[in-house]
Amino acid sequence: MTDTLQLQVLHFFEGIDQYYGCKTEITEGLYSRYEDFDARATTWNLSEFTLIRSAYRNNGDRLMMEGEKMYYEISAKLLVDFKRPKRHTFEFVELYGTDVYRITKVKFDSKY
Repeated sequence: MTDTLQLQVLHFFEGIDQYYGCKTEITEGLYSRYEDFDARATTWNLSEFTLIRSAYRNNGDRLMMEGEKMYYEISAKLLVDFKRPKRHTFEFVELYGTDVYRITKVKFDSKY
């Protein structure tokens, strides 16, 4: 993870408490060949929950988000990209193998 990427993710997590109590939508995709990303060739999963809490797990370097009966982790150690494409929407890209990536899109229905 580059220093810039690390600061962006840190800034996101320092302000995540503003979304506690908000409906949270996580869209997760598994794909290969990051340079030639094609949504049609990606395996997608969708989860929705109300964000209750978040934390950073030192053991394993994981960013955690939790709702009732829902728990989601992102590996900080494997992050290769982070974006904020629009307000209340964030995208994380992790590299899990030679050419296997997981993109996680987190969208908060903010009251503001």
